[in-house]
Amino acid sequence: MKHYEPSWRKPAGMFMILALILLWAVLVGSLSGLIGQLPMIAQVPVYIFLGLIWIWVLPLKRLLAWMETGRWRRG
Repeated sequence: MKHYEPSWRKPAGMFMILALILLWAVLVGSLSGLIGQLPMIAQVPVYIFLGLIWIWVLPLKRLLAWMETGRWRRG
């Protein structure tokens, strides 16, 4: 029977994800003055776009793979 040894990568990765969320929120929040000058009909697509960019720009899948395996890619 193999003894399970907890990895330091999971808590470290969790803090990295929280830091990325905070960084992204600050970045988008800093743009709110500029975006707020747009008409409401234009603000909605901008915020939707910025929300979707979060998924594509920040490689959370790779970070989660690293947390689980110690490698940046599964396989």
